[in-house]
Amino acid sequence: MNPFTASVNMFIEAAEKENILAALSNIDEIQEVYEVAGEYDLVSIVQTPCIEDFQTLLHKQILRIKGIKSTIITVVLKTHDKCDQERYIACSNIHKGKDD
Repeated sequence: MNPFTASVNMFIEAAEKENILAALSNIDEIQEVYEVAGEYDLVSIVQTPCIEDFQTLLHKQILRIKGIKSTIITVVLKTHDKCDQERYIACSNIHKGKDD
């Protein structure tokens, strides 16, 4: 079974950023954290064995970190690595050549 992967997009209090980053770095299930420009302040990639574990992690750890005002969750349905993308493009180009 594939692990459950989601991005946790966070709105934070700017004054608490360093404390939030330190707290997030202590959560093993958080694979990466990005400081971003745009709608959110921080984006983290979280991986757990199942959705139930993710819900527990979100409510019992992440949302309890001082300075995180709110989150928006994005669930990963499928991961496409660079090799997958290159194969798709190559395959698409081959099929285009056959139709011409």
